[in-house]
This record gives sequence, C-alpha cells and structure tokens, in this order.
Amino acid sequence: MKILWEMGKSAAKYRLFYVISILSTFAITAVNLTTPKILSAMTAIVQNGITREGLHEIGGFTITLTILFLLRVGFRFMSSYFSHTAAWRLVEDLRVRVYDKVQSLSMSYFHDMQTGDLMSRVMNDTAHFEQLYAHIIPDLITNLLTFAGVLVMLLTINARLALFTCLPIPFVFVGGLIFSKKIRPAFQKTQKTVAEVNAKLQDNFSGIHEIQAFNQEEKETKIMNGMLSVFTKTMLRALKMSAVFHPTIEFLSSAGFIILVGFGGILAFQGTLDTSEIVAFLLYISMFYGPVTALAQMLEQVQQAFAGAERVAQVLEEERQIKDAPGAADLRDVKGAIEFDHVSFHYQDNVPVLTDVSVLCEPGQMVALVGPTGVGKTTFSQLIPRFYDPIAGTIRIDGQDIRQVTVASLRRCIAPVLQDTFLFNGTIAENIAYSLPGADRQAIQQAAEAAFIHQEIMAMPQGYDTRIGERGVKLSGGQKQRIAIARARLRNAPIIILDEATASVDTGTEKEIQKAIKELAKTRTVVAIAHRLSTIRSADIILVIDGGAIAERGTHARLMAQGGIYKKLYDMQARSEGKTDG
Repeated sequence: MKILWEMGKSAAKYRLFYVISILSTFAITAVNLTTPKILSAMTAIVQNGITREGLHEIGGFTITLTILFLLRVGFRFMSSYFSHTAAWRLVEDLRVRVYDKVQSLSMSYFHDMQTGDLMSRVMNDTAHFEQLYAHIIPDLITNLLTFAGVLVMLLTINARLALFTCLPIPFVFVGGLIFSKKIRPAFQKTQKTVAEVNAKLQDNFSGIHEIQAFNQEEKETKIMNGMLSVFTKTMLRALKMSAVFHPTIEFLSSAGFIILVGFGGILAFQGTLDTSEIVAFLLYISMFYGPVTALAQMLEQVQQAFAGAERVAQVLEEERQIKDAPGAADLRDVKGAIEFDHVSFHYQDNVPVLTDVSVLCEPGQMVALVGPTGVGKTTFSQLIPRFYDPIAGTIRIDGQDIRQVTVASLRRCIAPVLQDTFLFNGTIAENIAYSLPGADRQAIQQAAEAAFIHQEIMAMPQGYDTRIGERGVKLSGGQKQRIAIARARLRNAPIIILDEATASVDTGTEKEIQKAIKELAKTRTVVAIAHRLSTIRSADIILVIDGGAIAERGTHARLMAQGGIYKKLYDMQARSEGKTDG
C-alpha cells in the first residue's frame, strides 16, 4: 500500500489527464442514468395510446437518445485515452525509478539476484500499475457512481421493490472477499514463476555457446519444460478459482432479476406498479447488477496488481549498503596514494576473505597482487572503489578515508581493466568513450593509439563505427582487452586497477597489451592482479596473498632471494612456459 500511495502522489503531475478522464466518466454515468428514464417515458406514451402529439414527443426523445449515445462515444474515448496516457506515463516513471534503484544498489545485492528476475521486476511487474491506474481505478469510480445513481433511481420508483432486489448484494461482496484472499497467493506464485523463467532464459541465451558445445540442448529443454509446466499449473490453479467465482457472482446477480420479475409481477397485479415503471426498473436493474458484478470481478485484477506492487516495493525498499556518509565531500586533486590499514573483509559470516591487511602504495607506484586463485586478490581491488566496505580497518586515498568521500568522486579517480572485459552492444567508439561521455573522436583515437589497437580498428569494415555485438562477441580476447585499456586511458584517472588483464591471451597479444599497460601506467598508481608473474617483475611492491593475508611482500629480486612462496610460484610458471629466470 505504501508504494501505491507514493505512486498516487507521483500521479499528480498527470492530474490534467486524470481530471479529463474522471469528468468524462461522470458524463458517461449521467448519460447511462438518463437513458432508462427517457425509455420509460416513451413506454408510457405507447401504453396510453399514441396520438399525433405523442408521436412528436417520441421523435424528440429519439433525437435526444441519438445525441446522448453520440456523446457517450466521445466521452468514452476521452475517458479511455486520457486514463491510459496518464497510466502509461506513470508506469514509465516507475520503471525508471526501479531501474535507477537497482543500478544504485551495492554489488552484494546482485550476488543473490538473477538478471532475468530483475528484468521481470522492471518490465513485467511494473506493467500491473497500468492496469491499476488505467482500468481498475477508473472502472471503480464508474461502477460506484453507477451503482449509487441507479440505487437512487430504483428507490424513487419503488423503494420496497428496490430493497428486495438488493438482497443478493451482501452475498456478492462476502464471496468477493473470500475469493480475494485465496487468489492473491496464486498470482504471487505466478509472477514469481514468470521471473524465474525469465532468469533462466536470460542465463541460457547468454550461455548458448556452452549449451551447444556440450550437447546440452535436450537437458536445457527439459529444464525449461519443467519450469513452464510449473507456471502453467500455477496459472490454471488461479483460473480454476476464477472459473468458480465468476459464475457464482453471475448467479447471484441473476437472483436480483428473479426477485424483480417475481415480486414486480405481484406489485403489477396489485396495481401498485404500472408497465412503464416495470420497464424502467428492468433497464435500471441491468445497470445495477453490472457494476456489482464488475466490482467483484475487479478483485482479481486488484490482486494481480498488488502481487506486482509487492515485488516492485521489495526493490524500492532495498537498503543500499554502499552510500555516501552524511557530509561526505568530493575527492579532489588525487595524487594516487593508496593505504590499507588493518583491513579485514568477508562475504559470508565466519568465512574470512581478507584478514588484517596493511599496505601503503605511494603515488605513481605499481603494487602487484599474486597468489593462488580464491585468496582475495580481486576482493582487494574491489574494496578500493568501494564496491564493498571492509568489516574492519580503513582504506585511504591520499590520506582520506574513502568512506568519508562521495562514492561518485572516488570512482571518478579509478579506471579498471578487468580480465573479463565487458563491452556493450554498440560501436567501438561508444565503448571506448563509455568512461568519458561526450569525448570527441580525436580523443577516442588517441586513447586507441595509446592502447595499440588503432590500426586494427581502422582495418575493420566501419572503423570506429563498427558494431561489436553483445559483449564484444565479434572481437578477439586481445582486442577486447586493448579496447578496455583505451577506455581506461581516455578516463585519465590517477589510479589504475588491472585485474589479470593478460591472463587469457596468447604470448604475442600479451606483449601488445603489456606495451599498452606501460603506456597507461605512466605517472599513475597501478594496482595489478597478476596471473603471469613475468608481467609484474618491474612492480614497486609485490604482495603475495595466501589465505587472505599478506604472506610476503617486496620487489621481484627480494622475493626471489627469499626463496618463499613467490619463488616457488615463479619457478613453477617459468618451467611450464619453458623459461628460466634471467
């Protein structure tokens, strides 16, 4: 209800559309209430015997009805169009709001969420608000007005008959309340299942190469069939309840007609109700139970909307773990000194990743992180731009605690080049310029030249305007890495993070990337996670991380002389590459 109330306040900017829609709804209701009165008057004229004067009156009534029906067409258009316009614009606002909230959440939030599920919340669940604001609320207003207006008309014709005709109404509303309590969990399950199917589809389409490479098409089809079967069963369960509820409501509504025919016939026989009044009563009673039935059926739509609203609210109410501290200031004139002061971190309780890590990297230095897989090297690099916060200790840049500066200004001074380079489905120029929106073509080209990728780009069909496909599928691994380096070069940040940037390329491509990295690292502080130890021999500080702690530190020569973990790793790798230390 909180999110519905907030969205109701957001709808204020579209109040003109809503006012036009509501006024049109009032006009439709007035036309609907007037029509039976005119038809009743025409019936009375016919009942009393048609005279020339009566014929003129019927002609006038006919013209009036024609005008009213034409007006109803116009008012219905305005009611429908303007309510839909307001509702879809409101949904657009909500989708932007949900998307903005999702992308602002901390990285830890995405550990437990699937991409397809988040996509479903942004697009599918928010769509139910259109149903609420364009259909349910306007229909609710229309039906309540019609119900109240018809009730007044019925009471003015014959109060006793009106009260008898209303006898089934309490049963309709009681049935509606029971139905709403049972149907809502079914719709919640349905929407959750849709999100799970979307997540699986997104996962499979992203991994289509692996599915085909390992001949897993049949297996994945069976899994998808099982998930869709769950969705179908859940939907059919909800539809089964609807199939019982709606005919029951129709029967109760029909009971009103039965009472009218039976009791109305008795009153007509007694002479207390004439034919024209019976005709008016019949016309109004059809209008009377229409809103009652619609209101009961609307409960199903309301429960669907509420189920979607709950999933949207879960996202909007999610607490952002990484956020600016009160009074946080921008980080300015960064030189690039990085200090870890007794830093510890874990993703899960009692499973430490980093333990009491302390290190100081001076501006312009290169600090390399080495060690086996899973010892915390990447986590070390992720803590610097505050994708996570340490559970103990402090990280400083130029002596400032990074938790006391704004996140945006902190990340502006850092440029990452990762092993698993992510490129967007756009042009090469767009991907290089992603780090500096608005950069001109000359700056983009200079960055590409510094990354030793310019010549290869120019050899492509459209040069810098070549589209690279989803995740850069049309490029080689080395090309993607050098485009990532060009992107980092264009940002011109004082701190560079290299996360195994040469781990998955051949020796020839590695040399090209190494030249690009050396060009990039001039006068900048570099934090490099190294897979190939030969690439970080010139690092100012080499940290050997083992078990989440710094086991060794020093230059390449010093660590080789110590004969510890680093030397063993280096010698092992050198033998595998057919090299010896020179």
